[in-house]
Amino acid sequence: MSLQEKPTTPPDPPRQARLDRVRSGVQRFGGHLAGMVMPNIGAFIAWGLITALFIPTGWLPNETFGALVDPMIKVLLPVLIGYTGGRLVHGQRGAVAGAVATVGVVVGADIPMFLGAMVMGPLAAYVLRLFDNAVRHRVRSGFEMLVDNFSCGIIGGAMALVALIGVGPVVETVTRGLGAGVQFLMDAGLLPLVAVIIEPAKVLFLNNAINHGVLGPLGVASAAETGRAVEFLIESNPGPGLGILLALMFFGPRATRSTAPGAIVIQFLGGIHEIYFPYILAQPRLILAAIGGGAAGISVFLLTGAGLVATPSPGSIIAILAVTPRGGHISVILGVAAATAVSFLIAAALLGFGKARRAESRSESEATS
Repeated sequence: MSLQEKPTTPPDPPRQARLDRVRSGVQRFGGHLAGMVMPNIGAFIAWGLITALFIPTGWLPNETFGALVDPMIKVLLPVLIGYTGGRLVHGQRGAVAGAVATVGVVVGADIPMFLGAMVMGPLAAYVLRLFDNAVRHRVRSGFEMLVDNFSCGIIGGAMALVALIGVGPVVETVTRGLGAGVQFLMDAGLLPLVAVIIEPAKVLFLNNAINHGVLGPLGVASAAETGRAVEFLIESNPGPGLGILLALMFFGPRATRSTAPGAIVIQFLGGIHEIYFPYILAQPRLILAAIGGGAAGISVFLLTGAGLVATPSPGSIIAILAVTPRGGHISVILGVAAATAVSFLIAAALLGFGKARRAESRSESEATS
């Protein structure tokens, strides 16, 4: 070896191993979320269509049909997620225990408890699996069904009680903390950074609490003084969700490519933003695209002086333009377009611009050959 040649430093094997473990752990976590959410996308679409059509501000307002909206999002969808999560952990009995435990989460909170369902469903099934492993070889022949049914009922019911007492206060505390964070950033003049709080809160279905509890009152005060308020555009901007759904439609895996176009119609034209939240929960890294798109949209709104005269309901592009003051439509459209473009580019990069899709196609062609 010459004097000028320097020995190369080999990579640190323990550090690389830790990074690999972290990466695999994140991938497994995302896979578990996807396994709970994606099988139930059809139910989300059904709820989104009913909501967009029949709520008082929908396309075909109907009080009878609109009564389905709240029970579906607050009860049906969380229970389905808890049921699916329990089934992934411990089969059919785990699914039943997970659904029972999820009801405790639903009753203990006033907002849709999808996150609580993702916790309680698999947790109840895991506790049931531990019990089964402990007593499996001690049950006498002929008593298996009796033990199975009673153990599922007792454990599921006990977990429902735990969820009812423990989850509701936690959710309320988190909601208050998020509201305080939004208020602090707005008072400090750092409005684009509000997206760092708003977008994750939306994905956790806390969007209505933030919008009506914090942004709405601030917007009313601003609109009374200036005739328009940018606060009404922060949460209702459909651009971040539209960009993510477009990226999934072009570059996502098969499970999302087939449902993303319908979700785009419900989200952008129907104004039901909740329809794209499960896609982000299934691939948590996409929250970066939502944050980036939200910050870009708010920045353009501020630069162009955009604002609305009232809260759009639902948050569709049509409702937003309907409450835009005269002469302000171009600035609103520019902000929505910027949010869409930025979130699309970030989401497409996170999806590898179709790398997973091409790998999926190759594996299918190899399997058929």
